Amino acid sequence: MIRHIVMWNHKEEFNNEQKAMNAKNVKDELESLTKVINGIISLNVTINPLSSSNREVILDSLFESEEDLQKYQIHPEHVRVSQFVGTVLNNRACIDFNED
Repeated sequence: MIRHIVMWNHKEEFNNEQKAMNAKNVKDELESLTKVINGIISLNVTINPLSSSNREVILDSLFESEEDLQKYQIHPEHVRVSQFVGTVLNNRACIDFNED
């Protein structure tokens, strides 16, 4: 299995209310991908991390295989959601690894 973790921060041009709404929309959009993309074992988005964190939105997902992760990354629905995410979040950090 492949663990795929991505983290972002909110773009500074948004006020706190807008950031909260954007985070909720990102969560809803990303989590909806489990219904349309095969190979996703789990996909969870955290939008309320502890204050000790240096990222504000976290995607934690698990895939059957590296091939399934690659298919997810180029799937048209993921591409669409990624484009939206890029309009409201920045400072992306990502790590992928084998989870045994």
